[in-house]
Amino acid sequence: MSTLLEAIVCALLLGGAAFALVGSWGLAKLSDFFMRLHGPTKASTLGVGGVLLASMLWQAMQGAPSLRELLVTLFIFMTAPVSAHLMAKAALALAPKERPPVPPRAPGE
Repeated sequence: MSTLLEAIVCALLLGGAAFALVGSWGLAKLSDFFMRLHGPTKASTLGVGGVLLASMLWQAMQGAPSLRELLVTLFIFMTAPVSAHLMAKAALALAPKERPPVPPRAPGE
């Protein structure tokens, strides 16, 4: 195996783990629902994507490429934004007071 490919796998694993850590830390520490929504939908999605890309590359280096990791990655990247949008819409419907104020118009509009 190439040392360069192993370094890329390590970098993807470390980057994915860092993103997942930041996402879970944001989920635990941020104050309200709308702020907490960004942790798992943004950072954790990238974290899981990095780990799955590292797994795909490792499987390809072993000579047995797997389609499973690619399908899981595509599924996560397609469903995470949709589920976050639906959760935000449901939260706004249940608690309309949480809706942010309308920004003021710019001068000259």
